[in-house]
Amino acid sequence: MKNSKELEFPGGHIGLLHVPPVQIGGITVDLSITKHVFFLLLSALIVTIIAVYAARKNRKSGVPKGIGNLVEVLVVFIRDEVALPNMGRAGLTYVPFLLTTFFFILIMNLIGLIPYGATSTSNVSVTAGLAFVAFIMIQAAAIRAQGWKQYLAHLTGGVHWALWPITIPVEILGLFTKPFALCMRLFANMNGGHIVLLSLVGLILLFRSAVIAPLPVLFGVAIDMLELFVALLQAYIFTMLTSLFMGLGMHSEHGDEHAELSHFNG
Repeated sequence: MKNSKELEFPGGHIGLLHVPPVQIGGITVDLSITKHVFFLLLSALIVTIIAVYAARKNRKSGVPKGIGNLVEVLVVFIRDEVALPNMGRAGLTYVPFLLTTFFFILIMNLIGLIPYGATSTSNVSVTAGLAFVAFIMIQAAAIRAQGWKQYLAHLTGGVHWALWPITIPVEILGLFTKPFALCMRLFANMNGGHIVLLSLVGLILLFRSAVIAPLPVLFGVAIDMLELFVALLQAYIFTMLTSLFMGLGMHSEHGDEHAELSHFNG
């Protein structure tokens, strides 16, 4: 077990695992599973189990109950309040993607609040992966709605060809700033609560007094309760902004955009 890598989880160890490094183009890539990867995979499994269970329960019962009812409420909310207002009727095609994004991020956020758990979305590599998937879907939705010709034409900004050397790099840069904002927003917000919580607990060690301990603990509990709301809010914001960016690309050349959005918002 000399080359084995021990996985360290919050509060203790969880066995030994050896994953041989992989050589890719002369670069050594370590594929050992970290705590964030473990809880990411666990979150994916939980989302799958909840979705399958809710679907079966709702199929058998005419009136959704329990978990099935909760999942249906969230599904209808994402469809009617996120997908349709931002993308119009064409957004119904992308509702499964938005729902997967929402539930996946939500479970990852919540599982980090459980003792010995870890918030995978507090790792910038995880949020970057989510943002990369969002970037692919944003461009795919725009290309599908506009076609390759119109999609490439919009990179010129609709200005005279003499200005293309300026507008084209700016437009291309704009394609990447959206997913970058998604990545950093989720990463920063999920880390912010943890930093505040650790700072409050650190006050006990700083003052080295049991007298001061109840106050940081009470504030810590309050922050932990607030993080429950933040976990839901950040999953919603990531999903909503993704659908918004997709809608901007899909509707950039649609003459009925404003009428369609007014219909669903009204």
